[in-house]
Amino acid sequence: MKILVISLAGIGDTILATPLMHELRAHYPEARIDALVLWAGSKDVLQGNPHLTSICQHNLLEESKLAAWRFLRPLRGSQYDLSINTHPQSRIHYRVIARVVGAPHRLSHLYDNSRLLDRLLINRFLPHAYSKHSVENNLDLLSLLGKKPMLPQHELEIFLSPAEHDWAEQFLAQHQLEGKPRLGVHTGSGGTKNLALKRWPLDHYIELLKLLHRTRPDVAVLLFGGPQEEADQRQIQAALGPSAAVRVRSQTLRQAAALVKRCTAFLSVDTALMHLAAAVKAPNQLVIEAPTLNKTNLPYGNPFTLVPNPAIAGRNLQYYRYDGRGIQGRREELIRCMASVRVEAVYEAVARVLG
Repeated sequence: MKILVISLAGIGDTILATPLMHELRAHYPEARIDALVLWAGSKDVLQGNPHLTSICQHNLLEESKLAAWRFLRPLRGSQYDLSINTHPQSRIHYRVIARVVGAPHRLSHLYDNSRLLDRLLINRFLPHAYSKHSVENNLDLLSLLGKKPMLPQHELEIFLSPAEHDWAEQFLAQHQLEGKPRLGVHTGSGGTKNLALKRWPLDHYIELLKLLHRTRPDVAVLLFGGPQEEADQRQIQAALGPSAAVRVRSQTLRQAAALVKRCTAFLSVDTALMHLAAAVKAPNQLVIEAPTLNKTNLPYGNPFTLVPNPAIAGRNLQYYRYDGRGIQGRREELIRCMASVRVEAVYEAVARVLG
């Protein structure tokens, strides 16, 4: 049995597919189970996963059709028996890739924008459900194989190595952060479509952290993020000082995950790092509500505090659905939407979990 798990959406969505990967291994212990991912970060978070045989990573959406075919041809030659497009992958391109790989059994969900061609590209499908978490939507696909979940419970899985835990401990020692309350902060978000517009304003973060520094100077702030957040981090450090706000220059998401696990609290909107924090059971997780947050992508299996967005007021699905489009609304409207979350509201939530 050869199975290909296709997870070409965001890094966080790949993390949400790990319970399905574990279930597939439980049902098919002798199978070859490979994963196909788009982002290098997705491959990073799957490294060391004992339920996978191999991980293939390539950014197919930024290449020509000919270059994509050259990459997919060996996968087609692997003669997979089964391919599974995990939730959520609403763009038709993902089902085209499944059809090119050519497994005789091709599983996927149908989305708000699915048409007849989507049904022709795959041959076993279920409608996705906004009333269920992505983890549950993924597990529902087992029914198309005549299977039911076997595991007594499901968790997001990332398998960190001793070296990654050592890196986190060395980081804390190097910056003299042992014994201090530590607030992890990720100011960024996904950069595809218009997802950068779901970020809480940078000046709000700066005001929040200044207020926290005045009232709780004992709390160390750890700034997480990649190259796209460097400019934000420099502005925050300029406002607070490098001793009060420490930039986390991890080489991999796995190193970042090991450090997130050691934070006293972790603050973000719904991003890959939010799901990473849930996977490592980060204590005192806080999430600022953005238009893209809905029941399908809440932190799974980890208690969290939601800072509600008064401008959204339960209308999340009016702003964002799995239909291949970005967040609905003009740029100015979405900026005002995120700015409506008051600094005082976030501060109260942070202060409460920090004690």
